[in-house]
Amino acid sequence: MADKQRRRGRAPEPVRAEVGSGSVELEPDPDRAGAWTLRLHGSPQSHVDLDDPTWLEFEYVRRLGHLVDLIADAGKPLRVLHLGGGGLTLPRYVAATRPRSRQQVVELDGELVEFVRRALPWDRTWQIRVRTGDAREVAARAPDAAFDLAVVDVFADSRVPAHLTSAEFVGEVARTLAPGGVYAVNLADGGRLSFVRTQVATIRSVFPNLLLVADPAVLRGRRFGNVVLVASHGELPIAELARRTAADPFPGRVEHGPALADLTGGAAVVHDATAVASPAPPARTFGKN
Repeated sequence: MADKQRRRGRAPEPVRAEVGSGSVELEPDPDRAGAWTLRLHGSPQSHVDLDDPTWLEFEYVRRLGHLVDLIADAGKPLRVLHLGGGGLTLPRYVAATRPRSRQQVVELDGELVEFVRRALPWDRTWQIRVRTGDAREVAARAPDAAFDLAVVDVFADSRVPAHLTSAEFVGEVARTLAPGGVYAVNLADGGRLSFVRTQVATIRSVFPNLLLVADPAVLRGRRFGNVVLVASHGELPIAELARRTAADPFPGRVEHGPALADLTGGAAVVHDATAVASPAPPARTFGKN
């Protein structure tokens, strides 16, 4: 669909469809030919540049891209588990920057997967396997020590589902990581960051090393936005990640060590029995209803 419009030389038009999780729309990027924003219920889910898969438009995805660049020598293939698919922006980036990487993508909505496959096709030589299912259920069936990196980026109605916020879930994903493997999760919060604080405490109960990346305005409670947490049993590339994040078009800040412990403020570890979904974004957070 979107790809055919581009190849036929027509001015691209939005592409709309109904999928299992609701109304989906592909909106052409007016500033980048061949680039599209995927929206679900009006909320932006992914930005994909078909001509340049290394272009990362969304700031939180750019920060995950920095992480991909830093956790292994340049060009070295990685084994990556992506819990949450969307437009497969990060899997495309990994495939383009680290050829021969083997990637497993898990997406609950099979109709969304087929829509993306048709409208935003990816290179068939890339070793990207997409499975339909619940993120936690698929992770539970994955082999031990099978991945170098696990990325959790799952939202339902713009909220992280409760069953993906507990220590039991984090432990299940940790089991799938090789020694020194890295766990990364994209969250959204605002105000006092009460949800993020509990997630810092929860992930720290599983991994000894943890850092947080976010826009300073989000950390100060001035706006609702994305917060990326990165954890490992091995060392994390804190200094270089902080340098790259600070140099982004919309600079971010990395918190770790005592500063991150202070941010937690004594928040309790979340378990399955106490888990709740992340807070809903304020009205018109994304500029569209």
